[in-house]
Amino acid sequence: MYQREFDQLLQKGLPKAVLLYGDNAYLIEQTLERYKKELDATESMVSLYHDEYDFERARNHLSQSSLFGGYNLLLIRREKKLPKKELDTLIELTRKNDESYLLFAFDGDAKEAKAMQGSFSEKKGGVWVRFFEPNPREGVEILRQRAAALGMQIDDYALNHLLSLLENNLALAAKELEKLSILREPVTTKTIDRLVYSSAPLAVERLLIDLFNKKPITETISRLLELGANEFEILRATQFFVNQIFLFHAYIRLHGIADSKAILGYKLPRQVEQQKAALAARIKPAAWIRIYDHLLESELRLKMTKSEYKETELYGILIKLQSYL
Repeated sequence: MYQREFDQLLQKGLPKAVLLYGDNAYLIEQTLERYKKELDATESMVSLYHDEYDFERARNHLSQSSLFGGYNLLLIRREKKLPKKELDTLIELTRKNDESYLLFAFDGDAKEAKAMQGSFSEKKGGVWVRFFEPNPREGVEILRQRAAALGMQIDDYALNHLLSLLENNLALAAKELEKLSILREPVTTKTIDRLVYSSAPLAVERLLIDLFNKKPITETISRLLELGANEFEILRATQFFVNQIFLFHAYIRLHGIADSKAILGYKLPRQVEQQKAALAARIKPAAWIRIYDHLLESELRLKMTKSEYKETELYGILIKLQSYL
């Protein structure tokens, strides 16, 4: 089911076993918090993140009776599916034990989540919910509710400005609202511009992923410049990104696999690692010389370009780079 149906279901009570997945991290976190609060299970719950998952521990927690009349809340959060037999067993335990609840926040691919939906069917006592990234209107509505809960004075125009500044990242916007609520005064767009740091660096990363995937980029560049990034920052970020992708390319050719820890010195999230490996695999070895030559020439050319023409020059640089990919 989807968010609206799930919200209606929550009004009748908390489902015993829920699969949560999708592109709205904020609403997933809000659901987790709601369960912890309504079940008063913050201290007693068991959380099993990623490789911490242990079937025996999970089963024992859901099987036991609470010593103090409370609830057994189990939170599993990981990028990999659970074996069907184990998942079915855990869900069955929540149906048999009135005190037990299971939340599975799945961070992996939506296709794999769909494969688990059968285990969370209504017939088996479960529920699956897919959250989508909210559009700006929905985002403002959610933030308005959060601001009201925090006792803030802020209008929809300022909320929309906050979302825009943070690239429609609802989770970040909600965190910023919590910080701004400390002011105990009306919050305006000027307040936000003064105290909230733009998410332009995150937007640059998205721009470059679109660039390498040969998607349209002109609108994203315009948005970045509106957020306060300048042409040289975008070009330097492009050079840094290209270097990373080249390192992935070289390592994969040598070892046949991508290992971000070995390549960069630190481990990237699995999805990010796979994404960069996929980008690196698309570029032919001969193209790298043209790419690096182009970036070196572009830096010099951008420095020599008059201020009023730098934006146009940047468009040309990135579009030509895209033709080499």
